[in-house]
Amino acid sequence: MKKILNRLINHETISKEEAKNVLVNISAGEYNSSQIAAFLTVYMMRSITIEELEGFRDALLNLCIAINLKDYNTIDLCGTGGDGKDTFNISTLASFVTAGAGIHVAKHGNYGVSSKCGSSNVMEYLGIKFSNDESFLKKSMEKAGICILHAPLFHPAMKNVAPIRRELAVKTFFNMLGPMVNPAFPQNQMVGVFNLELARMYGYLYQNTNKNYTIVHALDGYDEISLTGQTKAIRNNAEQMLSPEDFGVKSHSQSDITGGNTIEESAGIFMKVLSGNGTNPQNNVVCANAGIAIATVKNITPKEGFEIAKETLLSGKGLEALKKLQELSK
Repeated sequence: MKKILNRLINHETISKEEAKNVLVNISAGEYNSSQIAAFLTVYMMRSITIEELEGFRDALLNLCIAINLKDYNTIDLCGTGGDGKDTFNISTLASFVTAGAGIHVAKHGNYGVSSKCGSSNVMEYLGIKFSNDESFLKKSMEKAGICILHAPLFHPAMKNVAPIRRELAVKTFFNMLGPMVNPAFPQNQMVGVFNLELARMYGYLYQNTNKNYTIVHALDGYDEISLTGQTKAIRNNAEQMLSPEDFGVKSHSQSDITGGNTIEESAGIFMKVLSGNGTNPQNNVVCANAGIAIATVKNITPKEGFEIAKETLLSGKGLEALKKLQELSK
């Protein structure tokens, strides 16, 4: 590690293979916490290369506890986090709306690290059981149309990193990796990223997979479609700019989509929106993100996806998916 750190501190980059080996060695407990913290800190000071990101991704996918959900043609809606915007749990809500629309969702998530309340914090508060048992996850998929993949249960390799990430409490390159290392290897993916450079890197790496994907970045800094302005979307065969008008809605202010200050508040907003009692901006932003996920799987326009999502949310089908998952978790 000392050699690698010296090279990185001297502004050198490391190869895909070296990046992969570092993560394998971290998982094997070969480095102390100070070395790991120093390694993470380097990547807060400079951009990561595509080769480094690919090496880190490959290591985590090789080391993960894989789950076979191939029969369900799943999608994951997952943001990198790290945008510093403290929105409510938009992608998790959009996941339940997508499931309510009849599309199987394998939702990969974790506790909040750089945000106040991550996907797993809300799910846990609402009584969702975290499990890496394949039969339970398949039953969730069949009954509720969605299963929750709580990252620490599938990535034991990260047990040496988790406490350091919590103590640092800022975004690290693991934020960049989260959406790429879903242990169910979903065939479809809707990913939100926190900057344009990362959107391009994701686009490059996803070109070399068999995934059907949409990568989004709101130009005012969100790692999801925020409807506060324009969003860059990168799909398998096209790139486009999406504006609120493309979904048939007006833009709103950033304050309209902020989240709670506590897990309780966040869960309260979550249930209010999923029960169909959200504000117009809250409903629209959830349905825009769910709409893109639906459009990615069905190969329809964002507006068509949005309309399906809106009908699903307001008819209570998303809430139904949550209630079924809560029932299975008892």
